[in-house]
Amino acid sequence: MRPADRSPARPGVGVVIVTYRSEPALRRTLPALLAELGPDDQLVVVDNASGDGTLAAAREMAPAAEVVANPTNIGFAAAANQGAALTRTEIVLLLNPDAAPAPGFGAAIRRPWEDQRGWAAWQGLVTAEEGRVVNTSGGVVHFTGIAWAGEAGVSLDAAGPTRREAGFASGACLAVTRAAWEATGGFRPGFFMYCEDVDLSLRLRLAGERVGVEPTARVDHEYEFAKGAAKWRRLEANRWRVLVGVYPTPLLVLLAPALLATELALLPAAFAAGWGRQKVEAMVEVAADLPGLLRERRAIQRTARLPVATFASWLVPELSSRYLGRIGRLRPLGALLRLYWRLVLLLLRRLSRARASA
Repeated sequence: MRPADRSPARPGVGVVIVTYRSEPALRRTLPALLAELGPDDQLVVVDNASGDGTLAAAREMAPAAEVVANPTNIGFAAAANQGAALTRTEIVLLLNPDAAPAPGFGAAIRRPWEDQRGWAAWQGLVTAEEGRVVNTSGGVVHFTGIAWAGEAGVSLDAAGPTRREAGFASGACLAVTRAAWEATGGFRPGFFMYCEDVDLSLRLRLAGERVGVEPTARVDHEYEFAKGAAKWRRLEANRWRVLVGVYPTPLLVLLAPALLATELALLPAAFAAGWGRQKVEAMVEVAADLPGLLRERRAIQRTARLPVATFASWLVPELSSRYLGRIGRLRPLGALLRLYWRLVLLLLRRLSRARASA
């Protein structure tokens, strides 16, 4: 799997798998993946101090792969950056250790490049339960920064996964062109895990790039949403890292009332659900990181090429995630959110027109 002289029509793919106590998952994923790789592809496994049989399994099953053994757990985002830096292919592909490719994946994941769609990043169709249901057919981002997997839990027969653009591309199976990866610097510091794929996708979108879904490139993910209260801390802290870093200033100003209302609603809801302490810790963490986040924001906003109204058009007002429970089904709240969002978009479009005519 060493890079060779490649035809532009068939790009090399550099697969990066970040592991942490992932031996059983690797024994399922690696045989399926290796069957899909060609001589021009690379495989890099970055292990975050698993302390079990993960490293041995990776070296045994993929002897041609480059295996990196970190002495400590540096998190998914940093390890993914570390692995991507070792690849030299036209496409960087981040693949979860528990996301096993289906037959034909290797050809399908290259199609957006080969078809010259102009996508900077894209995901495959991620299934669950041995391919019976959708895990994500493309990420969805609410205007408050809450993000979730599109069509999660929907029967694959009933779902409508199509080749299209999406709010964000899932890090479970995330392909990024070399040019886009290097232009963005990969994942931002501070995202130990969770939401780094949302952040990268929105930064690409802000810079005028496109993010899509290739449904013929399928992987089956052994997914479990509930991973303890600590997950909520990281989700909330990283949601605010995305908001502070990526959202354009006019959008943040118009969303300020909604964001304040969201915090006031989330805090008691978090305590009622048993993760109130983690919510408070997330708020404290973001406040402590604010000077650094504002420096990152200035750099990110200098890359903006997309009108703010167009950027905002990829956000949604509906809280339709199955993981949000009853709140997403409250009709009065849904109507209020849609009305608020229509007003925000109207004002942003007027601002964009005014700037264009100035």
